Amino acid sequence: MTTRQPDPAPGPELERGLVVAVLAQGVDPADELGELEELARTAGVEPVERLVQHRPQPDPRTYVGKGKLTELKQAYADAAAEVLLVDDELSPSQQRTLENTLQARVVDRTQLILDIFAQHAVSAEGKLQVELAQLEYNLPRMRGMWQHLERLGGGVGTRGPGESQLETDRRLARRRVSMLRDRLRELRKQRDIRRKERRRSETPTVALAGYTNAGKSTLLNALTDAHVSVRDRLFETLDPTTRGFEHDGRRYLVTDTVGFVRRLPHQLVEGFAATLEETLVADLVLHVVDGSAPEERLVEQVAAVNAVLHEIGADELPVELVLNKIDAVDPLRRRRLVNRYPDALPISALTGEGLDELRARIADRFAERFEPVRLLLPFDEGARLNELYALGAPIEEREDTAEGVLVLARLPRREIRRFAAYLVAEGGGERRRTGGE
Repeated sequence: MTTRQPDPAPGPELERGLVVAVLAQGVDPADELGELEELARTAGVEPVERLVQHRPQPDPRTYVGKGKLTELKQAYADAAAEVLLVDDELSPSQQRTLENTLQARVVDRTQLILDIFAQHAVSAEGKLQVELAQLEYNLPRMRGMWQHLERLGGGVGTRGPGESQLETDRRLARRRVSMLRDRLRELRKQRDIRRKERRRSETPTVALAGYTNAGKSTLLNALTDAHVSVRDRLFETLDPTTRGFEHDGRRYLVTDTVGFVRRLPHQLVEGFAATLEETLVADLVLHVVDGSAPEERLVEQVAAVNAVLHEIGADELPVELVLNKIDAVDPLRRRRLVNRYPDALPISALTGEGLDELRARIADRFAERFEPVRLLLPFDEGARLNELYALGAPIEEREDTAEGVLVLARLPRREIRRFAAYLVAEGGGERRRTGGE
């Protein structure tokens, strides 16, 4: 049993969607619903109409009030809509009520994001995570799939295939959830092994975090000459991608992560642990911001990313704020951004502006991690030389001498003790060993 949505056919016609939302008094519908409409287009739905009700809380049964529900039914028919898009996560009863009243497909915000994730997942792990999130979302909503059989189950003497089928489906779904969790745990172990190999080399790791479509993948490509997809779509990157670059002889790893949005569903925060873990184990987080976004939206996006970083426990990591897409910002706005975020680095991943300064700033963060040393390794201890190369330490000079191989390298501080017996010092015009451990 799988709940993964099929990939859309090439160039499909967009479905017609009607957007509905319950907003607090004073909230501007254009600002609030702009993101949902962009999500809809990414999923293959063109919003043709929107209907908004201003009230403190959605109705617990019908989402909108009874009068507004009648208006919604008429508006849905007038717009010739094919799907109703709701800018909230609906409860199962709210979703059933709207579907029964409108006789239409109802997709809430969480379903919409899950659908986009299903379309964009590439790796085996990403696909498993999507399927797990969809199953956990759909489990409490499965009753609606068997409404035509409900009359067969409801009390003594009425139980029959309807209840049996529903319980069978739920049991199958729970079994599938358990299996997916086991498979993801195995993949996590494999990922941990790869991560430990990276840690052995003491190579600094930088995670790119930021709002979806802020240009993280473009920045990864610009820094590391990677070739990840950079199409202008929300959630284009779902699977963590790690690439390396060198600066002044040192190597750094950069990991691209999934983009964040406001009110990112908890199913995704939990389900996409693989991507988010790459943020947690990073030495530095580059918080990439779309500097060309309107000021109010930029502030909201920064707050949304900080909220998710806090939720996953990554807010204690060192963070560098990077204002991307600065090439699309006029001089006056640039000055305002610099005044508002004085420590942020303005860059353009597209044109390359500011990238040298960014590499230098990353290097400065880790300047104290490595210490320059001079080692004299005897020829009969070639294994030690292999260990040195395996560490990934920057080796600036290598010279074969009568006594052995003389190496000038920058070693991770915690590894110096391991090579203490081979340390040499310059003095009196000749090299001399410093002694054993």
